[in-house]
Amino acid sequence: MSSRANHLVLLGCSALCVAALLCGPMVGPSVGQGLAPQPTAQGPASATAVPNPAAVPNFPVASDARLAGDARQTRFILDLDKPVQFRAFALADPYRVVVDLPQVNFQLPAGIGAAGRGLVKAFRYGLVMPGGSRIVFDLSGPAKIAKSYVLEAANGQPPRLVLELERADRTAFVQSLAPESRPELRPGIAEANAAASQPEAPAAAAAPQASDKRPVIVIDPGHGGADNGTQAGGADVMEKNLVLTFGLALRDRIEKSGKYRVVMTRTDDTFVALADRVKVARNEGAALFVSIHADALPRGEGDAQGATIYTLSDKASDSEAERLADVENKSDAIGGVNLTDEPTEVADILIDLVQRETKTFSNRFARILMNEMKSTVRMHKHPLKSAGFRVLKAPDVPSVLVELGYVSNKGDLEHLVSENWRNKTVGSMAQAIDTFLAKRLATAGPGK
Repeated sequence: MSSRANHLVLLGCSALCVAALLCGPMVGPSVGQGLAPQPTAQGPASATAVPNPAAVPNFPVASDARLAGDARQTRFILDLDKPVQFRAFALADPYRVVVDLPQVNFQLPAGIGAAGRGLVKAFRYGLVMPGGSRIVFDLSGPAKIAKSYVLEAANGQPPRLVLELERADRTAFVQSLAPESRPELRPGIAEANAAASQPEAPAAAAAPQASDKRPVIVIDPGHGGADNGTQAGGADVMEKNLVLTFGLALRDRIEKSGKYRVVMTRTDDTFVALADRVKVARNEGAALFVSIHADALPRGEGDAQGATIYTLSDKASDSEAERLADVENKSDAIGGVNLTDEPTEVADILIDLVQRETKTFSNRFARILMNEMKSTVRMHKHPLKSAGFRVLKAPDVPSVLVELGYVSNKGDLEHLVSENWRNKTVGSMAQAIDTFLAKRLATAGPGK
């Protein structure tokens, strides 16, 4: 088994390499109505352009937009016919601000957004996926989101989404993007609400857990935010909601035993980048990482049913596993971040030793989980598979990705929305986790 010194060397190497990778240009949508990915120096964008739909009465309508202010403070105002919920965050290299919204029918004047003002060089907007729209602002330099809010209709004026930007220096900007004050790992996403929170709050919240020696289990409900995941045809059932409900139920069941500390990668409808999901597991020193998803076959490709358990492999175990990994790995494009795999030069002997040990544990847990689930859950005809899922690539954390079923299959969908089925499945998964960790801790001791 690799020593703790090896683990420290691994963490240092990975941090430097990831920092270098993420300094490249990000993927961004094109100017005007309808977002389209732009090619970067690292290759073509992975997002798929989706044309803006015709007017639909149920969708909020955006009728006008304007910029005001100067190079120190700039305000963006969007006129709507009804209030909406939204999420705003910043991206670096190049400097951008992104606003994610529910699907909006943009009826803005032609050419709007091509000319900027103050801190904004230009902005573009459109549909990024069914149910989700986006506005992307190209900035003239680093800027922070000072305020973001929606005004209710009043005094004859329509509801308005307001975004207020303030100029910032590079150092302050990058620090605001790093949730763990480690900008060298990823100059990434900063949510609008984080601007109003105290920086000491995360440290204070984590302090009571510093002395908690219980094994950590990270539960990762897939997708979230503008990324809906798969969606049941003809029904308002989205994967992101199904797996979040399941993940929270699994957390509650595991915590009842008191033997483990459970950390969720998300507890609400928030987008979390794949690299950040992995980072949660590594930062927590997790003993196990379980990602929860629900699959769907593309229309015309037949039918499939049952739960499937995936472990990491450089080569997919079959064509279906490869297809699914490709789809899941592209989900970061929806969040506006172009993530690249760790470079091959990082995979030296130290990392190879850690990864081999981790893969062994991951495969062992996958078999235990399959044996527990098959007594209560309908399993896929080939329940154990492997593929190159990015979310499973923590080299020192045993990880599996569980596809609970196919929303494209009527029978599976009935199970996925059933509380009785969910309770039985949660029970079998919790039992598998307990069996796996009990055996591992018995041989390795209480430390990871």
